Amino acid sequence: MTRAAGLDALASFLAGSGADYAATRNTDPGRDDAPTTSCLSPYLRRRLLTEEEVARAALSAFGERGADKFVSEVFWRTYFKGHLETHPETWARYRAGRDAARARLADEPGLRRTHDRAVAGETGLDGFDAWAAQLVEQGFLHNHARMWFASIWIFTLRLPWELGAAFFLRHLLDGDPASNTLSWRWVAGLHTRGKPYLARRDNIREFTRGRHDPAGLNEDAASLAEEIPPREVPLAHADTAPDGPVALLLHLDDLAPETLPLGNARVTRVAGLLTSDEEASDTVRAADAAAMADALARAAAHFGCPAEPMRDGWAGGLPVVTPWAPVGPSADALPAGCRRIRRAWDERAWPLSNRGYSRLRGAIPKVMAP
Repeated sequence: MTRAAGLDALASFLAGSGADYAATRNTDPGRDDAPTTSCLSPYLRRRLLTEEEVARAALSAFGERGADKFVSEVFWRTYFKGHLETHPETWARYRAGRDAARARLADEPGLRRTHDRAVAGETGLDGFDAWAAQLVEQGFLHNHARMWFASIWIFTLRLPWELGAAFFLRHLLDGDPASNTLSWRWVAGLHTRGKPYLARRDNIREFTRGRHDPAGLNEDAASLAEEIPPREVPLAHADTAPDGPVALLLHLDDLAPETLPLGNARVTRVAGLLTSDEEASDTVRAADAAAMADALARAAAHFGCPAEPMRDGWAGGLPVVTPWAPVGPSADALPAGCRRIRRAWDERAWPLSNRGYSRLRGAIPKVMAP
């Protein structure tokens, strides 16, 4: 999990399947066939590649019209982060709901049996069981399969959505607090209230090229509901980097130190805060560790200074600057007193992400303006 590998994946996508992305992206070809999506999400999740550079590379390769659908999908990731920043209660509710659902598993044997069969891929539902196995074994699912899986989990198996979101975060190599939490809420009909995503047998049959044809799906389910949606709060102001020598603290939400907006700050030492999700699988933790090691090595070369895992006293009394950590484990673990700087991309896009996606979607040309 390195920036170099991400750049290779981007180049391969632009030279190959990227030209057909709009037409083929909804098709899940199966774990052994060539992907119909970019497979860049593990790099974007850690910002080994940034959304901006990927979107601009697609525009350069395919032109505005040819890149439109792909760029729009890249902006969904930006939107989810901005929405969670302006609705942080959503993350707190997810964690509380997950813990409450786990308590139910201890008290309700029937629910526990259904849950255990689901995560083991032993429900007997065609497609669903294969996706559960692929998720655990490969740390990846096609985006359309993620939607089908979540819908079946919620509406056919009638399992708490928070447990499904936790299952994804545990195993997905691109597991992101914002994208994962809000996507599960979207499927449930909580993000766009009263409009759930319902997995349908004919849709699954069509977009898996006939590989899966599940019977017994609940295709007429009502949306989940909550009494009051998470409240909106103003987007917190970012700091600016001070002039002169600083210590730079990297974290897993932004591992592109070469392009941070540091102004006249001069980085003289770098440390890495390695904070995976609390329940991440060994595979995810290994990817996180590799990405951090790569970022520290690049930072040392770029700034010409020591770069190491964070330890007590590493900053040596210098002001500590860190890229903005969105709501999630990295933000929770940042030490007090850090000056949090935000990229211009996020400054332009996140204030437009406080409601539905269409507002940001319409402003993509403005956000991408030079």
